[in-house]
Amino acid sequence: MEPKKNTDAKNISKVQEKRRQSPTEEVLVKGILNGDRTALARAITLIESTQIEHLEKANFLVEQCLVKKSDSIRIGITGVPGVGKSTFIEAFGKYLTSKGKKVAVLAIDPTSTQSKGSILGDKTRMNELVKDPNAFIRPSPSSESLGGVARKTRETMILCEAAGYDVILIETVGVGQSETAVHSMVDFFLLLKLAGAGDELQGIKRGIIEMADALVINKADGANRKEANRAQTEFKRALHLYPPKSNGWMPKVLTCSALEKTGISEIWDMILEYMALAKKTDYFDSARKQQNKSWLLQTIDERLKQRFYANPENKKRLEELLNDVMANKISPFQAAEKLLKAYKKEKS
Repeated sequence: MEPKKNTDAKNISKVQEKRRQSPTEEVLVKGILNGDRTALARAITLIESTQIEHLEKANFLVEQCLVKKSDSIRIGITGVPGVGKSTFIEAFGKYLTSKGKKVAVLAIDPTSTQSKGSILGDKTRMNELVKDPNAFIRPSPSSESLGGVARKTRETMILCEAAGYDVILIETVGVGQSETAVHSMVDFFLLLKLAGAGDELQGIKRGIIEMADALVINKADGANRKEANRAQTEFKRALHLYPPKSNGWMPKVLTCSALEKTGISEIWDMILEYMALAKKTDYFDSARKQQNKSWLLQTIDERLKQRFYANPENKKRLEELLNDVMANKISPFQAAEKLLKAYKKEKS
C-alpha cells in the first residue's frame, strides 16, 4: 500500500499541474458564461497581455462575450487621491449586493513611470467586498495609458457583463485625463469630493464638472458634517451656471459617509432615476453607440502603436535616432518624421 504522504503529494502535484495548464479560449468562454470567477480572472489576464500571440485569443473571448445581452449599469467613479474612493466603493458595493445585485469593480492602479510596477492594493482596501460571493474585484495597472485608465478596461467590462455582473464600477486614479477616458465608457459618471479641501472653486473651473452626472461629498460625518452641508450648497449653486445635459438631466449634489454607510441608498436611488430618464429619452442607447465608436477609435490607435513599436526595423531606427536627438544632431520633430516616412515606405 502506497504511503498516505506520497499520495497526498501526488494529488497536490496533479492540482498544481492542472492550474499551470492554460485552458482553451472555448473553455474560458464557457466558464465566463456560467459565472465562473476563476475563468473570468484568467480571461482578463489573457486580454491584458501585451504579447502578440495572445491578441487573437483575446479577440475571440471578447467577440463571444459580446453576444450575450446584458442590462448592466456602467458607473465611473473618480476623485482626487484621499477622497475615499476605495472606502466608498466598498460601502456602495456591499449595499448593492445586499439588494441582490452582482457587482464587478474594475480598479485602475497607477503604474510607476520609474519602476513600471503597480501596487494593485485595492483588494486589501476592500476587505468586506472582496469576500462577498456576489462581488468581483479586479485591480489592473494603468500601464501608462491615457489618464491612468487600463488599456483593456473596456474588454474587461464586456467579460464581466457576460459573467452576469449587472453593476460595473470603474474606479480611476483621479489624476490627469483619466476622467475623460472613463467618461467615454460609462453610463453614469460620479465625482467624489471633499468638504473643506479648498477645491470648491477649483472644481468649478475644471471641465470635470461638465462631465459629472452627480457630485457626492464624502466623509460627511462627525465634525465634518456641517462643512459637507455647506460645500453641498456651494456646489449646487455652481451647477446652475452650467446648462442641463443633452438628456435633460440636471446633475445632483449629495453627501455621504462611506465610513458610517450613510447616504449610500440615496446615491443608488439617484442613479436609478438617471437611468430611467436616459432610457425614456433614448439617450441611453445613443450613449452606448458613442461608447462603441470611442472604443473603435481608441483600439485603432492602440493597435497602430503596438505594431509600430513591435517592428524590428523600427526598433533599430528608433535607437539610432534617439541617440542623434540626445546629441542634438537632429530635432525630435524631424526624427519622428524620418522614422514615420521610413516605416510607411517599408509598408508600401
